[in-house]
Amino acid sequence: MEHRRLGKSGLQVSEFSFGSWVTFGRQVDGSDAVSLMTRAYDSGINFFDNAEGYESGKSEIVMGQALKTLGWSRDSFIVSSKVFWGGSKPTQRGLSRKHVTDAAHAALKRLQVDYLDLYFCHRPDIDTPIEETVRAMHDLVTQGKVLYWGTSEWSAQQLTEAYAVARDLRITPPTMEQPQYNVFERQKVEADYLPLYELMGLGTTIWSPLASGVLTGKYNNGMPNDSRMNLPGYEWLKEKWTSDAGRAQLAQVAKLADLAGQIGISITHLALLWCLSNRNVSTVILGASRMSQLEDNLAALAHKDKLTTDVLDRIDAIVGNKPAAPRRF
Repeated sequence: MEHRRLGKSGLQVSEFSFGSWVTFGRQVDGSDAVSLMTRAYDSGINFFDNAEGYESGKSEIVMGQALKTLGWSRDSFIVSSKVFWGGSKPTQRGLSRKHVTDAAHAALKRLQVDYLDLYFCHRPDIDTPIEETVRAMHDLVTQGKVLYWGTSEWSAQQLTEAYAVARDLRITPPTMEQPQYNVFERQKVEADYLPLYELMGLGTTIWSPLASGVLTGKYNNGMPNDSRMNLPGYEWLKEKWTSDAGRAQLAQVAKLADLAGQIGISITHLALLWCLSNRNVSTVILGASRMSQLEDNLAALAHKDKLTTDVLDRIDAIVGNKPAAPRRF
């Protein structure tokens, strides 16, 4: 496991990290959470990702209980939360100063930590001035409750505005963005954000490297009953991949699986290493509900040398004309 700087910050984050979306509080609880986090940590993973909106806070409760049980030294791991969806009441949603502050305090209690290493604005809030959100985040930083703040799925324009506001006011600017990134979702990371890596020193903690499991190949022959797409509340995900566009991409997945077989790795490893090969990716967030999934994901690191320039070009040819990423290896 290698470590990379989070953008131009001094924070060293593991190239693979461990996330809890969909899994913790729904598919994973108690001792299973402890086992998965132990395996991740022992492999060199130091970043554990979470959010107030994951299972309405239950995900953070499960992770917090696991952290307490494990008793790791606080200076040896990184933990995050995200703010936007905290409840149904007007003051429990969005990025107002009140909700940003209340959500941070609630996350600290659920995760059972004294501070958040990373704190993300989970989505942009068109009803709150960006200056208000930037000031609220800066205040949490100066209070020692947050070390680095960032965004998730913001546009390049919104990020640029937040950065400009922070610089103009001489307060803490955003450090990182958490976008979706995989062979089918490339526009933001490879094109929209490209000027921001230099301008802002922007780091990226990318999610869904396997396109919600599609890039494991398990949907090539139908939809398993126990898959993520059949979970209550994720009907939108099922609709996406059963649409005409989704079925076309599933056909591309089959071709990617053939390519992976030709170079002697699984399509899962191909997809993860493809994300990791982009030098503007600070960390790739893994999600696993079973130990076997996590073990398999971690095994991808042994095959970095197989993602040659030729293989990367062949991947691009399969998925179509996409933005070209600056590659690390």
